[in-house]
Amino acid sequence: MSAANLAASRRPYASGLALATAGAIAFSGKAIIVKLAYRYDVDAVTLIMYRMLFALPMFVALAWWAGRGKPPLTARDWRVAGVLGFFGYYLASFLDFAGLQYVTASLERLMLYLNPTLVLLLSWAIQRKPITVRQLGAMAVSYVGVALVFGHEASLDSPDAALGAALVLASALSYALYLVISAHEVQRLGAMRLTGVATSVACVLCIAQFVLLRPLAAADVAPPVLWLSLLNAVVCTVAPILMVMAAIERIGAPLAAQTGMVGPLATIAMGVLLLCEPFTGWTVVGTIFVLAGVWMLARAR
Repeated sequence: MSAANLAASRRPYASGLALATAGAIAFSGKAIIVKLAYRYDVDAVTLIMYRMLFALPMFVALAWWAGRGKPPLTARDWRVAGVLGFFGYYLASFLDFAGLQYVTASLERLMLYLNPTLVLLLSWAIQRKPITVRQLGAMAVSYVGVALVFGHEASLDSPDAALGAALVLASALSYALYLVISAHEVQRLGAMRLTGVATSVACVLCIAQFVLLRPLAAADVAPPVLWLSLLNAVVCTVAPILMVMAAIERIGAPLAAQTGMVGPLATIAMGVLLLCEPFTGWTVVGTIFVLAGVWMLARAR
């Protein structure tokens, strides 16, 4: 192979890694922005409404663009998209936002990174897929890491840490259920189209939730909340979805997922620098355990 051909073959690989890394870092910024917004006396219902309100036009555009030249969605497709949108992007997002009121961004990101282990457990419970001894060992390593960080955080005068951790874990479980259910539908409808439709449904649900649970006066928030919500919608929601999907096309899902390990590290770094969250040996050891466990799980598969 000539030098020119070799360079050309490496270009998609390098761009794929760059996109996967940028997407993981952008995703990790979501928790930081949410924690910053909570400083302006806003609640989870209002905050997620603004995030999804700003994201809705972009997700509708994504669904339209991905569906060009394809058959229209059937009634069954809409029902499936509604279920997936509810579990994967509405319920998971709301529980995550609610949990961030009580735990640090670092613990939240580590708990969400347990997602592959939850997918494995749900696949066993729903589809009766066997779990090997190596996979069980990898899961144990990951959960030990989260337990170390949570135990330390709960000891730092954080009476609601258990509630926050339960909400974030429920969020991760809801998203894992979405991944298990959507596996077949992604192949049938395409990842981009299904994501666009499901997230659009979730946006509508989040807006409807605000209308039902809050007076319209609650939408009068501090200007920084609006700017942070817009940043969250564009940089930490829509953009990383597109970047990760583009990365998967170039380098494949397994490598893109492994590159996602940079996400928890980015969250911890931004939490320390922007939120002044504590950075202790417990955080370091727990993070190493979680990342090692997820890496071992990927190898075991």
